[in-house]
Amino acid sequence: MSRMGDVLAGFHAAWEFESDSVLIRYERGIRTPRLFQALGERRVPLEALSGVTLSPGRRGTVVLRATPRPGADPLTEAAAGQLTEGCDPYRLVLPAERETLAEYYADELRARLTAADDGPADRFLVAAPEVPLRFKAYDGKASFDGRTVRFRWFWTGASSAKWKAGDQSFPVAGLSGVEWRSPEAFEGYLRLLRRDAGEQPAQADQDPAAVVFGLGYGPVHESLPFAAAVLAAVREQRGPVAAVPAAGPRRDPADIAERIRHLGELHQAGLVTDEEFSVKKAELLAEL
Repeated sequence: MSRMGDVLAGFHAAWEFESDSVLIRYERGIRTPRLFQALGERRVPLEALSGVTLSPGRRGTVVLRATPRPGADPLTEAAAGQLTEGCDPYRLVLPAERETLAEYYADELRARLTAADDGPADRFLVAAPEVPLRFKAYDGKASFDGRTVRFRWFWTGASSAKWKAGDQSFPVAGLSGVEWRSPEAFEGYLRLLRRDAGEQPAQADQDPAAVVFGLGYGPVHESLPFAAAVLAAVREQRGPVAAVPAAGPRRDPADIAERIRHLGELHQAGLVTDEEFSVKKAELLAEL
C-alpha cells in the first residue's frame, strides 16, 4: 500500500489509506448527504472488501468505489440494496483531473485485496454505529441502548392494534433480525423480527414490533444506522443472522386495492409524480 496516512479527498468525503484499513471521513456540509454526516467516519478493514472500481462519473467527475463483502458491514446488510447511489458510503466522487491519482490508489487497493477472501464474511468486520440511538417515526418513537429496543406510540399516528398492545420493549436476546424498508420507498418501515413469537402481522402498521415511516419521519440518516446497530447487537448475541430483504409478505387483494386508491389520491394531489405513481402501483400489484 502507499505510505501510511496518504489521503485522497473527494466530494463529501476523504479516504485515508492505512496498512490494513481505509479510514473514511465524511464531511459535514449543507450539500453532504445527511447519512454521511450521521456516520461521521468509518474504519473499513481491507478484509471487509472484495474489490474496488474506478469509473466515469457525472459532470466531469470520476467515482472510486470499494465493494464490501456480503455480511461484512451491518449498515449495508440492513440496507439490503435500498440505498440510492448518492448515499452509498463506499463511493468517493472526485474531480476528473484526479483520475490518475485515483487510479493509482485503486491499483494499490486491488494489490492488497488479491489475497483476501472475497466470499461472504462470517461476522461483521466494520463497526456498527454507536449507541444510544433514537429516531421519530410516523406512529412512534424508537430508541436503542445496545441491549433493548423500545417503541413508544404516538396517539396521532399509531393504529388501534398498537395502542391496544401498549408501548413495547424488545431485549436483543429475543430478536432474530431486523427488516428495514427505506423511508424513501412507499410504505417504509422498521420491523424487529422476534424469536419464537409466531407469525407477525403482515402489515407493519398493525405490528407492535414495527414502526412505520411517513413523509418527514424516520429519515434514512436516522433509521438506517439504528437498524444496523440493532442487527449487529443481534448477531453478537446469537451468532450470524442476516438482515431480511424488505420484500414484504403477500397481501389481501382488497388491501392492495385500497392502497392503490390512496396512492392515486396522492398522485392527483401532486404529491407523487407520474413516474413514482407508475412504479409504486407496479410494486403493489406485484404483491398479489
